[in-house]
Amino acid sequence: MNTRSMIFTLYGDYIRHYGNKIWIGSLIRLLNEFGHNDQAVRAAISRMNKQGWVQAEKQGNKSYYSLTEPGIDRMEEAANRIFKLKPQEWDGKWRIFMYNIPEEIRSIRDELRKELVWSGFGTLSTSTWISPNNLEKQVQALIRKYDIEDYVDFFVADYKGPNENQRLVEKSWDLNEINDRYQEFIAQYSQQYMIDKNKIKKGDMTDAECFVERTKLVHEYRKFLFVDPGLPEELLPEKWLGSHAASLFAEYYKELAEPASRFFESVFEDGNELKNKDRSYDIMTHPLLLD
Repeated sequence: MNTRSMIFTLYGDYIRHYGNKIWIGSLIRLLNEFGHNDQAVRAAISRMNKQGWVQAEKQGNKSYYSLTEPGIDRMEEAANRIFKLKPQEWDGKWRIFMYNIPEEIRSIRDELRKELVWSGFGTLSTSTWISPNNLEKQVQALIRKYDIEDYVDFFVADYKGPNENQRLVEKSWDLNEINDRYQEFIAQYSQQYMIDKNKIKKGDMTDAECFVERTKLVHEYRKFLFVDPGLPEELLPEKWLGSHAASLFAEYYKELAEPASRFFESVFEDGNELKNKDRSYDIMTHPLLLD
């Protein structure tokens, strides 16, 4: 598992609930559980710093890293999608993003494409991207980030045919391939869930082991952000496995949540004078754990 990607997972599932800041020593200790060495962690967090996702702060001889505003926004958006159990309701509108970016700034065009895929856009045709979801905020943020006002256009529109809305979906995304990915996730983690559930019930899993398994679970499920556009139910095929995968993820997460958080809190340090327990995130208020 890529070190930088794992750090994003830790910020998204743990650190953002504890003030968004962590001592590099704590981060190294947490990632040691997955076999990442000190040098790899320092190199990865340094790269994230240069990319603008985190910012460094020195306190004495200790270095701390906190999420920047773009980092916080990205973590919040990812969490909202990861922990969403049901597709959102559709307003019947399509968001259309078009661009004509000059060849001399091709690198921006390449980065923009990655961002559009991550946000859930699909390619209807060359340089024309669509989504049924309300992504106006994300689009405006991308325009500002890459300073491309002169090269893009954005529409919110009704589709008037001549085909059905599902035809637009078929042209823009390969839902069969995404469904196959969900099938693989379900096959792997349904078995692992039952094994770990029994081990936890018998007291045969340590807090550290629960931390590792919960982080791996979120890390793997997070990959669907890069392939699943999160389409509304009206546009999904009849035998869609995304909801099944979401339910499995939620149940497995519940089993691991509390002991995993205990381990995280035993390692976590952010440089504040207050004791961690006095301001720690209450895991039991997590949306997946509420009935």
